[in-house]
Amino acid sequence: MRIFSFLLLLVSPSVLAQGARAELQCKLTATDYVYDCTIKLAQGGKPLTGLGVTVGADMPSMPMAHALKPVRAKPGNAPGEYKASLDLEMLGEWAVTLTLRGPVTGELTLLYDFDERGARPVTQSGKPPRN
Repeated sequence: MRIFSFLLLLVSPSVLAQGARAELQCKLTATDYVYDCTIKLAQGGKPLTGLGVTVGADMPSMPMAHALKPVRAKPGNAPGEYKASLDLEMLGEWAVTLTLRGPVTGELTLLYDFDERGARPVTQSGKPPRN
């Protein structure tokens, strides 16, 4: 029984985060490369509330060369909504990592392309979806 409990502890965080869904909406501020972002988190179609959320980012094309120190997101105006400001070093494709703590624990990584218009998710083809 102890072995089973130990294995459950090792597996739980990633299993719990797998059911979570995240959407990122970011707008460029008046300061170069600084984006105000709204993160919407849900699980099973229901907003995820009461979480501690930190947001980090790294450029997949230049690992470790451009990495954003994680920032703590604040609760937003609606259930399941969190807000954070991202101070990126340049425009381009960024892997945004959300670390969740609370009723749901784990990490979610979102691939987004940041430009002057804001941020758009990157599709499997590696190109942002067309509007």
